[in-house]
Amino acid sequence: MDIGNRLPPDLLEFSQRIPSFAWNLIIIASAILIGLITKFIITKLFRIYAQRKETDYSILRSIIVNLGPAVAYFIPLFLFNLLSPLLRMNKLYYQPLDKTIEILLTISFAGLLVRSVRILEDYIYHTYDLNKVDNLKERKVRTQIQFIRKIIVVTIIFLTIAIILLSFESMRKIGTGLLTGVGIGGIIVGFAAQSSLGNLLAGFQIAFTQPIRIDDVLVVEGEWGRVEEITLTYVVLKIWDERRLILPINYFIQKPFQNWTRTSADILGTVFLYMDHTVPIDAIREEFERLIIKSSLWDKRVKVVQVTDVREHTIEIRVLMSASTSSNAFDLRCYIRENLITFIQKNFPGSLPRSRNELSNLGELEKYIQPATGA
Repeated sequence: MDIGNRLPPDLLEFSQRIPSFAWNLIIIASAILIGLITKFIITKLFRIYAQRKETDYSILRSIIVNLGPAVAYFIPLFLFNLLSPLLRMNKLYYQPLDKTIEILLTISFAGLLVRSVRILEDYIYHTYDLNKVDNLKERKVRTQIQFIRKIIVVTIIFLTIAIILLSFESMRKIGTGLLTGVGIGGIIVGFAAQSSLGNLLAGFQIAFTQPIRIDDVLVVEGEWGRVEEITLTYVVLKIWDERRLILPINYFIQKPFQNWTRTSADILGTVFLYMDHTVPIDAIREEFERLIIKSSLWDKRVKVVQVTDVREHTIEIRVLMSASTSSNAFDLRCYIRENLITFIQKNFPGSLPRSRNELSNLGELEKYIQPATGA
């Protein structure tokens, strides 16, 4: 290739003194060497941050962690793309090499864009931290940013594929020929992908109307758990016993479910006691007041003891209490239930549920009982 217009006079004179093979090797080695130096610097920075073990957010650390691997490949490819016109190579071999570098550079740049989105996501995650008692706003923002990130990443991937394909002349000709069939093809694809498109639209609806959010507490299909992940097509619910319930995202548009943290994490918990009619209600109420006041799980909003039902053999006592989160409410209910049962067992054992047969007028009954006779 003609490099006369691309090099300074001194460098041009030097390049003409050495063989083409050696000159090409110098160009390639320069790009690789710069790439290795860049990768070494990034790896060194990784190790420094690993040794420091910082827990606080750092924008510099986020940039290094997210962009480091992508930059390590992008810089040598970018330099090689700049230097490739200086190669002294037959056009028959140069054009495939140049096209390959162009495609790899496009893919590498797409990787940089994807990792850049992660930097923005890290910043938003730091700003809207979930480690709060009242984290409703944080869960709203995180749900939206997760869905938006997935849409942006998918868009970048599709655009990258389109740019690579359109860089080939033959592909552009095929695309022009297929334009006449786009209408019919769109209808066919629409019917074939009806379920996927439905999930995608449901994802948009959930991201912005937010019937569910990241870390929401749900009861779905009889299972209690927290929303762990929302993707473009499904939702992952982390069950209390560490199982995962996977549901299609349009399930939450089409079917009813319980959301315990829709507007607030505050929740009421109940404990039901079934006691004999002779149980002293005031004593139970006093013990409940003593127990709940000294518990750190109670949020000091609601504490009530009421007899809510009377049955043939027992009465139903409802103990109502409030907590700041569903997890605290569960632990508080267990604490109150255990201690009230212990209190009743120790102080009023006769008030526990029992079945009784009362015999009155025993003298009248004895007349009907025949004395046993010996053999």
